[in-house]
Amino acid sequence: MTQNTNLAEKLGLLLKQHELTITAAESCTGGLFLSTLTDISGSSAYVMGGVVTYSNEAKQKFINVQESTLMAHGAVSRQTAREMAIGVKLLFESDYAVSITGIAGPGGGTAEKPVGLVYIGIATPDDVQVYRYIWDGNRIENKQHSVKAAIELLINLVDG
Repeated sequence: MTQNTNLAEKLGLLLKQHELTITAAESCTGGLFLSTLTDISGSSAYVMGGVVTYSNEAKQKFINVQESTLMAHGAVSRQTAREMAIGVKLLFESDYAVSITGIAGPGGGTAEKPVGLVYIGIATPDDVQVYRYIWDGNRIENKQHSVKAAIELLINLVDG
């Protein structure tokens, strides 16, 4: 078992214990977050589903990210991560929702938004929080770091 799988198992136990559901809108992780959660047997008790909204068009069409947000702040931004989390939470009517948007690399970075920049949004029953990270790994490592961070954030939020 990988470290992320162990964390996913811990998160799953907490979600089941509190009878909570989760969903996700993923961009740079391409579904890796939900894949990691569903590696755990019994995850259908708490995983409702999710979307991979890799393009701006998909973000707008499926989870209601506003074009004005994308134009003003870009796909990799605190504002977009927030709208992604809210949109997917509403779409699936889940208790918690995660959004992950970033620049996995090796290309696509700028001075303002370097490779490894990731925003993770978490919509809880009461609030939406967005966290900013800059990873220094390769593409696969950056995706794995993002998934690990999202799971750890959720464990802390659900566990109180």
